[in-house]
Amino acid sequence: MASTTSPEVSLEVLPYLRVLKDGTIDRIAGTQVVPAGLDPQTGVLSKDIVLIPETGVSARLYRPNNITKTDHKLPLIVYFHGGAFFISSAADPLYHNSLNMLVAEAKAIAVSVNYRLAPEHPLPTAYEDSWAALNWVFGGGEDGDLWVKEHVDFGRVFLVGDSAGANIAHHLALRVKASDPDPKVKIAGIGLVHPYFWGKEPIGGEVTDLVRKSMVDKWWQFVCPSEKAGDDPLINPFGDGAPSVEGLACGKVLVLVAGKDILRDRGRLYYDELVKSSWGGRKELTETEGEDHVFHIFNPNCEKAKSLIKHLASFINQD
Repeated sequence: MASTTSPEVSLEVLPYLRVLKDGTIDRIAGTQVVPAGLDPQTGVLSKDIVLIPETGVSARLYRPNNITKTDHKLPLIVYFHGGAFFISSAADPLYHNSLNMLVAEAKAIAVSVNYRLAPEHPLPTAYEDSWAALNWVFGGGEDGDLWVKEHVDFGRVFLVGDSAGANIAHHLALRVKASDPDPKVKIAGIGLVHPYFWGKEPIGGEVTDLVRKSMVDKWWQFVCPSEKAGDDPLINPFGDGAPSVEGLACGKVLVLVAGKDILRDRGRLYYDELVKSSWGGRKELTETEGEDHVFHIFNPNCEKAKSLIKHLASFINQD
């Protein structure tokens, strides 16, 4: 008779993964993938490409299928998916669907970055992979890509992400300026959707929502086991040692939060601190009432999700 003994679990990071005692990472969510190709509903075409052969970092590229060489140049969305830095991918069917919708609505090109995940690739790997991908975009890659070379208006490049991906977008916009005071990499704006920022001390709704506060604490400690915990500068943009938001190398910032999201007050704080700072760009905060974290990814056909995508598209296309 076959053994029915379950593998021994050394750590659970619910509801997303388990670490077995033999070191195996057993992901419970975010493992599904769908192929690239033409999406008949949106008319958006996608393809997968390896950006950095040495590390295997790849991306899924998107474009409206009906553009030609003679069409005017389009904005570029460099997108970073969420998943707490340890689940999901650019090929996740939920993200693939969302990018198809955003590209169709914004009439843009998109590069959805497939950064490597923790814990197999501990932080700051996700940031380094994303930085390498951004440099590939502006350098055209070693061999380049015609979708990017022929159709992108490099004066309209936007960093967009949800949750952990929004965190990445924030850090890259800081790194652009820090690495070069007069950067060749020009970022028009960043779109932060339900950004994954945190802190040791609870604020706002976190004070009374101790269960979810503890859950997020555990997620972050899993990917970044440091003494600073939730005040590590990677997750707390206003903790000790965090670079000032005044160093953001972009002209405008959109922060989107959701009313029922445990991360809501961190997004609000980010916006408030941006307003108080001397950073001179345009800033906007919009809250979707009655919805939870990344609801638009999980329920993309609801009216509020469609409204969110339209808002992002409008942000990308506004002068």
